[in-house]
Amino acid sequence: MVTPDGGTISVDGTPTTALDPVVLRRRIGYVPQDGGLFPHWRVWRNAALVPWLLGNADAPARAGAALQLVGLDPAMFGGRWPHQLSGGQRQRVAIARALAARPGVLLLDEPFGALDAITRADLRESFRALRRSLRVTAILVTHDLREASILADRVAVLRHGRIEQVAPPGTLHTAPATPYVAELLARAGIQ
Repeated sequence: MVTPDGGTISVDGTPTTALDPVVLRRRIGYVPQDGGLFPHWRVWRNAALVPWLLGNADAPARAGAALQLVGLDPAMFGGRWPHQLSGGQRQRVAIARALAARPGVLLLDEPFGALDAITRADLRESFRALRRSLRVTAILVTHDLREASILADRVAVLRHGRIEQVAPPGTLHTAPATPYVAELLARAGIQ
């Protein structure tokens, strides 16, 4: 969606600049912070969007399977409108939509940020189990270091658009690479 200022971004070894951006976006699952559901489409149609855009004849079946994966019974929730769902249910639909086309990469932008603590914890645990069972590469943006520590295999700490440290959560906690990372962990109550 944005042209890099420098460096390269590759998907399966091919620089993104050499790929059709529309095709590339359809190969990557994306969950925005607010879920991004179409309010004038029912849940099932929202979940089927990407497989339908890709021309998959089985888009409805993929949507149903994805809804089931995120813990929403398609028979119960598929015909509902997004405004009839709780915040956690809307986020589950957004995750189902991102997974329905079976992407190799999943991008999540603060997907649990606007939820109450109980719903957030439930969704984090569901997502953790889901990611492991599907074996999908996920890049999760969060300002919550505890959340990053729970969900991530590796955490990248950014400051002013620059990487301060990339490490497994345990290494990040025991060996912060910069004073900024140490302060961030301390203020988050992790160290």
